[in-house]
Amino acid sequence: MSEERHPVTGNYFVSTYPPFFYWKTEEVAAVEPALGTALATAPSLGFYFHIPFCVQRCNYCYYLSYEGCGEKIDPYLDTLGSELTTWMSKPALAGRRPEFIYFGGGTPSILSTPQVRLLLQRIRQVAPWQEHAEVTFECAPKTLTEKKARALKDGGVTRLSLGIQQLNDDVLRGSGRIHLVADAERAYQTVRHVGFDQVNLDLMVGMPGETEATFMGSLAQVVKLAPDSITLYQTEIPHNTPLFRSIRDGHQDSAELDWAVKHDRLKRAFAYVEGNGYARRSAYTAVRDPRTVRFNYQDLQYHGADLLGLGASAFSYLGGVHHQNLASLDTYMETVASEKPPLFRAHVLTACERMIREFILQMKLGEVDLGRLSARYGESEIQHFHDTLTLHAREGWLAFDDNQVRLTLDGLARVDRLLPAYYLSLHRGSRYS
Repeated sequence: MSEERHPVTGNYFVSTYPPFFYWKTEEVAAVEPALGTALATAPSLGFYFHIPFCVQRCNYCYYLSYEGCGEKIDPYLDTLGSELTTWMSKPALAGRRPEFIYFGGGTPSILSTPQVRLLLQRIRQVAPWQEHAEVTFECAPKTLTEKKARALKDGGVTRLSLGIQQLNDDVLRGSGRIHLVADAERAYQTVRHVGFDQVNLDLMVGMPGETEATFMGSLAQVVKLAPDSITLYQTEIPHNTPLFRSIRDGHQDSAELDWAVKHDRLKRAFAYVEGNGYARRSAYTAVRDPRTVRFNYQDLQYHGADLLGLGASAFSYLGGVHHQNLASLDTYMETVASEKPPLFRAHVLTACERMIREFILQMKLGEVDLGRLSARYGESEIQHFHDTLTLHAREGWLAFDDNQVRLTLDGLARVDRLLPAYYLSLHRGSRYS
């Protein structure tokens, strides 16, 4: 399983199981029956709201987003409210209060201050969240103002995640980011002044034009700012991105984006932040104070919580069934307006697939409680992982016994590359999406 087997381009980040490629339109019919009965014992519930609008699409971005569609934001937000109302009327969801909510994009902070207020009010009217729920809102430095930050805080947002990516103007320009270092520093001071329970800063490893010096310099500046958490992502280059097309056409040198370089840089980045008072929290995140920093969106979802995704292309996991919404903005809004579920594809998981899903997602947290999985799915099912765990242990990527798996720093740096080896054989070797 050497690095040479890993292509520079393509998807690497594992967000679910089975891969999206195996979700089918013909399984959409199974979604509503799965929600047709109230649950005697319901798992935790969370919401994801997709805000698919940007000022400018970044070169590496593969998420659904639209530029220059400001006139569609208000009707889109109305549609989100209508979709939420419809789903929360289903017997399996009615009356349940979410424990976590996440606003992603696109660029959620592209919303105006009045739009932020109205969106949060509408959600609370339809589905009030629990008193101590985690509510995360992604922000881009250039689109965040103090008034908007106050509207977010007043509306119940507890965790603000600021996508700075790097603190080097040349690297930012080369990746199509619209903010520069001064914008990131201003935005950070703004959110600190307004005051949120948690502030996270996102950094990316392996951006075009990045060098060892620019990346470690950015990291040092971030540590000096002392956010509550730091998230470090390795840049991936899916085939639907401008960056992939630039490499394909010979305009971008792919050597600086090699996975071995990114893995090594990520390991040293985490060693640096841990040497400066942070504690490793997952394959991507370090926190300043593990006693106070929560990640309900990640922890609860990775341990089997229900997730209701709302908006164009958003995906859900409800009652053991995956589903994804239509990706076309107009088609999504028209379908919701016609009082039909805006579904594109779905997949009903078997018990074995549900077990594998929880296992691989928990691997991204750095450890898996095999005893808990055995109690939930049966000890014999856990044997599915034994041979691959043994192989990865020999490589030095993890250690395990009958009760627990714990990844090493080397394993965490490449965890998304390791996970497909734990898939069922029929799910290996295909496109992820």
